[in-house]
Amino acid sequence: MKQENTSDALVHTANIKEEITGLITHLRKDISRVEDARAKALFEVSAEVLTGLKKAFTDFEEKKEEAWSK
Repeated sequence: MKQENTSDALVHTANIKEEITGLITHLRKDISRVEDARAKALFEVSAEVLTGLKKAFTDFEEKKEEAWSK
């Protein structure tokens, strides 16, 4: 984590995206480590949801959505 004491929202979004990326990686690695099909499905769905959340943070940073450009 970098510059946690700043009021710059982009610093915080970058930090959060880094954390989300770590969770996505962890979930995808664990898919191959467990045998329970339900757990595999849970991990994959969780990774997909987090990927969407990460995209929302990227869209905010890049002001791609109208709501983020104001």
